[in-house]
Amino acid sequence: MEAKTGASATEAANGPAGERAQRGGSRSGAGGKGAYHHGDLRNALIEAATDLAREGGPESVVLRAAARRVGVSPTAAYRHFAGQAELLHAVKELGQERLAVSMEAGGRSASPLGSAGEAAEARMRALGHGYLSFALSEPGLFRAAFCHDTLHLGPVSGTFDHEGEDGWEFRSFEILVETLDALVEHGRMPPERRPGAELTAWATVHGLAMLFLDGPLGELSPEETHAVAERAFDVLIGGFTAPPAR
Repeated sequence: MEAKTGASATEAANGPAGERAQRGGSRSGAGGKGAYHHGDLRNALIEAATDLAREGGPESVVLRAAARRVGVSPTAAYRHFAGQAELLHAVKELGQERLAVSMEAGGRSASPLGSAGEAAEARMRALGHGYLSFALSEPGLFRAAFCHDTLHLGPVSGTFDHEGEDGWEFRSFEILVETLDALVEHGRMPPERRPGAELTAWATVHGLAMLFLDGPLGELSPEETHAVAERAFDVLIGGFTAPPAR
């Protein structure tokens, strides 16, 4: 079963979908005094902040607002988080976890038929659709997953050591790195083309996501969205796997 952009993150794990999720994310009516009684306040605040991110993106993640939604005082919330930045980072981590789940669900949908190299190409395409599915179904949380971090690149090559201290720490990026390495291992990508390939792939899929969310591609139907993504992945993977110039 092929992963299909236009499906929600949940649907990406269960099968293809024909409906695009609402752009604004899900609205939660929960909150206010009495919403929290006892137990794990830290996780309750993260859950409330995640709902705030879904509704309004990272700018809506405010510690006092999360405390109000849970039904506790700001003082109680500050016992678990030093401030908004710390709470937002917790939401970012959760968003990255959900993104990785969506990518891996897409990857599992890739056809296992053919050679190991063909399977690696199919997985690369399916991971891209999983990435886009999460962005389209969870736009607010997707934006929160990519806020307030800096990636340090080499001064000349535009590459970086993803295993070093400046690497991107999240599983979503590790999945991409592993899949690109598989393309080289199975003879589909020339080794000299591997350095920096993760940035090219990431820029392609993330740029598509933002064009679908905020740009001129926002009004496409699910079928049109999928077709645009397929064409972009054709070009991306074709460039990675083209025979080296002689």
